[in-house]
Amino acid sequence: MTKEKETKEKEKTSGEFKLTDLPGIGATTASKLESNGYGDLMSIAVMIPSDLATIADLSDAVARKAIGAARKMLNLEFEDATQYLKKRQEVIKITTGSKNLNELLGGGVETRAITEAAGAFGCGKTQLAHTLAVTTQLPLEKGGANGKVAWIDTESTFRPERIKQIAEAKGLDFEKSLKNIFVARAFNADHQMLLIEKINELIKNGEKIKLVIVDSLMAHFRAEYAGRGMLADRQQKINKHIHNMMRIAEANNVAIYITNQVMANPAVLFGDPTTPIGGHIVGHACLTPDTLIQLSDGLIRPISEIKKDNLLLSNNLNKLLSQNSKCDATFINPAINEIYEITTTNKIKASPLHKFFTLETFIKISKVF
Repeated sequence: MTKEKETKEKEKTSGEFKLTDLPGIGATTASKLESNGYGDLMSIAVMIPSDLATIADLSDAVARKAIGAARKMLNLEFEDATQYLKKRQEVIKITTGSKNLNELLGGGVETRAITEAAGAFGCGKTQLAHTLAVTTQLPLEKGGANGKVAWIDTESTFRPERIKQIAEAKGLDFEKSLKNIFVARAFNADHQMLLIEKINELIKNGEKIKLVIVDSLMAHFRAEYAGRGMLADRQQKINKHIHNMMRIAEANNVAIYITNQVMANPAVLFGDPTTPIGGHIVGHACLTPDTLIQLSDGLIRPISEIKKDNLLLSNNLNKLLSQNSKCDATFINPAINEIYEITTTNKIKASPLHKFFTLETFIKISKVF
């Protein structure tokens, strides 16, 4: 066996592969990929062939071959659940600073996942981001990730003085805490997407990034893609943006925390009419398997306690009569300490968090024969 083959075998054994080990990827092409934020095999393995061909100026056939080789080198194939369990054990849960919120999130904000906080202006989304930017720097035994933070600021909401207050409250050196937070101001949607790719460079340069904050996700997209005519283009870009974040989270064991704006849906008669911007593309990408947090009015509703198909008395406003209907979902807040009993034609028990509406006018429509 030649020295060159022996060296490659050692690299295969140790897992220390380089981009130049991929077929069709030379030094020039590897440099071009690295400058675009694709500096490791994992970033190549999860790419779409057409994207790799465009960025690296390769043919589709060569791009597919390179991606296939990267996946083979990283052994991105089926694995038994014990191996998957080992990966899950590497997940870090970063404390939010609130014991109750940590419990609802299953221990805190998880790495290798995207956590979204959606709500109206002033409800605390950015304040939670500031807290996470500090708690991420705490040791693992104190609920931190012993790492640094990358903050993409789209609405000029980052406040270093707030970091100072939280750091001092946690017993940390505020100057060191500020140095561990990398902040970039995004001026438009394309710049925001570029900054996500730049995070790969920070990690490659040895910065121990463990949390990426995007505050807020949809501000630029909402302003630049106005109207239904641009909705499809907007959603495609958001989808790519979200997947780039998911790639960073998975490849580097990083937590992604994004804030999101809301809009009011006038068609909603019961409950909160506010809906997060971004639609299902954003919703499906974010980590909400066991919790649903309604930040717009402060009410926390655990999904784990949902009871479906219960028969309830409801009002059909089309037929103007009461009828039994199956409950779509039941949300229970264990923190309620006050119950109101409202007497109308019936007796209704409710907490101060319940919302009601009244019919100011009642028009009875009858058929004339």
